[in-house]
Amino acid sequence: MERKDIRLSKLLSWLLRHGAESEGLRLDKAGFVDVQAILNLKACKSITLEDIKRVVEQNDKKRFTLHYSEIGNCLQIRANQGHSLKVDDESLLTLLSEETAPCIVYHGTYFSKLKHIREQGLKRMSRNHIHFASKLPTEGTVDNKMRHNVQVVIGVDTHKAMKDGYKFYESDNEVILCPGDDSGIIPPCYFNGIWKMSPFQKLE
Repeated sequence: MERKDIRLSKLLSWLLRHGAESEGLRLDKAGFVDVQAILNLKACKSITLEDIKRVVEQNDKKRFTLHYSEIGNCLQIRANQGHSLKVDDESLLTLLSEETAPCIVYHGTYFSKLKHIREQGLKRMSRNHIHFASKLPTEGTVDNKMRHNVQVVIGVDTHKAMKDGYKFYESDNEVILCPGDDSGIIPPCYFNGIWKMSPFQKLE
């Protein structure tokens, strides 16, 4: 992806996940924004519709979805996951059941955070969800649903958590998401393995 497209991808990610309201953009309950409203922004004066279409099509993590709204008679775009803005989970995402969810999902993190996570669990922080991949990365590779520089991977037993009322969702780009409990946390009692990435090895 060229430098211009990388900048545009980062701008769209920020707008659609975090900054829409501060820029006067209106998200519908499924997270969609009119493309023309984005093009009208001062920060986007040099951006064209074709630029946006190209970034959406070429993004390796499939971060965005474009669709045509018959109600608004316009093209709309949304970020598929990663929001701190309020959106409706049931409209944005697909709710998983014990039959459709992977038995274990995997969250990538760093050694500097591991002690705290072991003690207090995984936290969604400023976002609406904790992010997971559906497969365990293999030695030397990282599932593209995770950051490529993760050092540690934590497995979570989805079925055990679901039985206790935790909800898991899947985004359009196949990221597994969980809002955690009322405090935005998945406690350590639901962990099902911890692996380090280099060299790839199970720690516990």
